[in-house]
Order: sequence, then structure tokens, then C-alpha cells
Amino acid sequence: MSGFASDVRWSRGGQRIAFMYVPGATRMPFATASGNPRVGVIGQQAEQVERVAEVPTSGGSPNILTPASLYVYEFDFSPDGNRIAYTAAPPPGDDHWWSAKLYTQKDQVDAKPEVVVDPATVTGSLRGMQMQQPTWSPDGKYIYSVGGLMSDRGADAGELYRVAPQAGQVVDMTPGIPVTLHQFTFLTPDTLLFTQEKLGHVQIAEYTISGSVAQPSRVLYTLPGAVRGVSISSSAPNRIAYAASSFESAPEVYLGALGDQPPPAVTAVNAALKPSWGKARSVQWHDGKLVIQGWLLYPAHFDPHKTYPLIVSVHGGPTFANLPYWGTSATAYSSFGYFVLLPNPRGSTGEGEAFVRQNIGAGKMGYGDLDDILAGIDAVEKIAPVDNNRLGMTGWSYGGFMSMFAPTQTNRFKAVVAGAGISDWKSYYGENQIDGWMIPFFGASVYQNPSAYEKSSAINFITHDHTPALIVVGERDEECPAPQSFEYWHALQTLGVPSKLVVYANQGHGIANHDDQVDILRRSLDWFGKYLAAATTK
Repeated sequence: MSGFASDVRWSRGGQRIAFMYVPGATRMPFATASGNPRVGVIGQQAEQVERVAEVPTSGGSPNILTPASLYVYEFDFSPDGNRIAYTAAPPPGDDHWWSAKLYTQKDQVDAKPEVVVDPATVTGSLRGMQMQQPTWSPDGKYIYSVGGLMSDRGADAGELYRVAPQAGQVVDMTPGIPVTLHQFTFLTPDTLLFTQEKLGHVQIAEYTISGSVAQPSRVLYTLPGAVRGVSISSSAPNRIAYAASSFESAPEVYLGALGDQPPPAVTAVNAALKPSWGKARSVQWHDGKLVIQGWLLYPAHFDPHKTYPLIVSVHGGPTFANLPYWGTSATAYSSFGYFVLLPNPRGSTGEGEAFVRQNIGAGKMGYGDLDDILAGIDAVEKIAPVDNNRLGMTGWSYGGFMSMFAPTQTNRFKAVVAGAGISDWKSYYGENQIDGWMIPFFGASVYQNPSAYEKSSAINFITHDHTPALIVVGERDEECPAPQSFEYWHALQTLGVPSKLVVYANQGHGIANHDDQVDILRRSLDWFGKYLAAATTK
């Protein structure tokens, strides 16, 4: 059988191998992947469904365990190996993740799934939200998950929830916690280890379960950068492994005893690499009662006696965050002599669910977070020699939307580079393949409440936009389709605003082709170099 397999793990005491499986896949099963050509009779093509499958360790054809009527996103086996817990929704999978339910079923082919949690009907703080990482407790009595307002599958962020597998009461075990919880694992039956985020910093922290509450017991350490793929050994004493990078250190694998000190790097693949960009510092400012955090990159070869242009790099999401990663477009701008502000405005992770949910509701998208960003620019100009007449903005996805929307609300930016943006939320609703994500944010579909979408659409205020814009997008982007970029570019062209649109053939929301990635960076540097250049004197 041919198809796409992922998330491989042992099952049935090591006798079988379980994995996620898409039989006959013709594309990667992720919304950010390049979409298939939209031709023929639309809506009548066979759905590609991701399911849980098993294969004997001796080899053979996969046994598909979950039904074709459910697209599975994540799964976990019970400690006794007899049941599966998984999040799933009817296909198509790219769109329906935001309304996925938690199911259990026996570890058998053709077993009947049973709904444990339906966020659409549950009471409490999980109502209308998303769940990730369904995980059985070591005793099999409960299923735990991270729940909250999320923008994308795989971007785990929220609070810790627990439910009995017999569809019991859903309990928020960390209500109102002022950090964002991400990946977790059990150390003991009553101790959890979390990767959590606090004001732009990643922490490894222990939580102790007492009754229906999980209390933070200690922060083992705060890391200098961002981590991926955290893994904990099952044998005592526990060992931790992860991949990590920061503004100062290139990616390596770290491995060591789980204790009070971060483990050492056990690879030196990138040991010879040194930053070509300037120093980074975490900065904080206030916008009203809100505390906003961001990262400020200084220009390479910084001279405190000179003034420099500043580029604001807005993250996607909006439920996401700017964290210290090695070798991004932001660090490239720093290498070429720019200050770079990477803000985490309202709607970002790192300050708890109440902060994340600041973007819920009509007229919220783009307004409060832009206020936070402008306040951040003001704060940075008080501590760094930034030329206020040479400000730029860039971003991808939601950051692309902000790069289109901001110039319609303020004239502070002299140039923008908008990647895979959204110019008109109303037309976007009918063009993208993941409109399910918008319901939690806007409260209703565009057909039920169009005015909610109009308030945040750049195209409705486009005559106020006089900012030169470079617009880039993938031809087969299913998350933020290319017509949104065409619409923005067409309006600027009609109004005589300097603008350029570049569409990358066969690329999706995530630009996978290396040459295209290089071309986007080169064009961005050229664009900012042209419009943020220092004024010449005669």
C-alpha cells in the first residue's frame, strides 16, 4: 500500500508499530503544504483521510484502525494497549481541525469510536476551543490534553485539561495560569513536565497534580532560545533530549539528566557557525494595562553614534509568538544594518489564555495588536538610535495581513513586505481551504455576520494606504490564497502606490523551494534598501 506515514510509535508492548497513515496521499497532509490543482468537478474528488494504522514488527500491510469517516490528527494508546484516544473530525482534515472532538475506541479494526469531548457543546473554558496532545494518564483513568484558542494544527498552546475516558466532566487543571503551556509528558503518575512559554522565553517546568489541579512546582530552567522535539526517557533517572537554537547558538541536539541545569549539546553539527547579526535583547513595554514583550535585534556592527532604520517583523498566527531562533529573515535584516523589532502583541502566546483571547470578536483583528506594536516602536526609540522616518514592517500569514492592514491605519511605515497576507476577510472566507479557524475568532461565519469581517479588512480602507509594498505568495497556498495578494496589489496599482507582486509557482503557504526562499529574502532586502535608505544631502 502506498501513502504518507508519520508519528511512528510502538504499540501492544512492542509487538506492533503504530502510525498516522494517509492511504494514497498525493500531498503532505498539512494545510501549509502546496495544494493539489483546483481543477475538474470541485468537491467530488475522493477525500484523503489521515487515520491510525498498525503494522507487525515483522512487516506486512498496515491494518487501519480508525474509520474512513474520521480524519485523525493525534492519537495515544492506553497504558494497557487496548484502547486508543484521538482527536478527529470529518474530512476534509485541513479545515475541520478547529472543530475536532476527542474520541476513544478499542484497538481493533472496525471498532466503534465513542465521543469523549465535543468542544462545541462542552461547558467551561474549553467551549469552542481546540485540543491537542491527547495523552492517557499512567493509570489509564484519565485523558489529558492542552486546550485553548489556537490558530494552527501543531501549534500547541493553552492550558491543561483532563477528562475521564467514559465522557466525564472536562476539568481545566490550570485555570488562569499566566504562561502558555505547550508540550508535556508524565514523569510520575502525579508529576508532569511541561515546555512552557513566559514573555518570549521558553521554560522547562514541573507541575504536580493534586486532585483536580496541576500546580507549577518548579521551573527547572529557562532556555536561551526555542526548542523542538522534547523527549523524556521512561526509565529513572529521567533524561531529557531536545533540539534547540537561539539568536546566539545554531541548532544542535541537547541531551542529559533531567535536573536543575540545562543539558549539554551532544552534537556539534553547526559548531563552526557564528552569528553575522547584532546582539539581541528582550524588551517590555506597556499598552494600557497590558504588558507586551518583544525581541530587539541590533544592527550588525552597531555604532551608537549613528541612527538606523527599523523593521518590525510580525509573527503569524495570531496565536503564536516570536521566539529566539537562529538564522531567520529577521536576523538577515540585522546582518544588513537594520534594527529589527519582533513583538509579541495581544493575541500572542506567553502570557496566558486571557492574553491570547484578546483578538476574539468583531473589530479586534489588527487594531489592538497594531496599537501594541506602535507602542513598542515608541518604547524602542527611547532606548535605541532608531530613525523614526525609516520604519518598515514585514510578516507572513497573519503577519502578512498586518503588513497589509497597518498602512491603512497609520503612515508611520515607509515600506512593507507582505508575505501570504489577507487583504479582505470577506472574500478570504470563501477562497481559503481552512475557514474553520475563523469561527472562534470572529464568532460566526462571514455569511452570518459579514460586518465583523469588514471591520478588519485592509481593502475597505485602502485609499488611506500610501506605503510602497512588496507582496509575495505561493501559487497553491491554501491557507492564505494568492487572490488575496492579487487583490491588495491591484488596489495599490490602481491608486498609484509603488507595489510589486511575486507569485511562486507550485508553492504552498510554506515556501518549500530553497531558491524561492532565497529570492524572497533578496527581494525583501532590495525593497527595504530602496525605501528605508537614509536621505541624501546635496
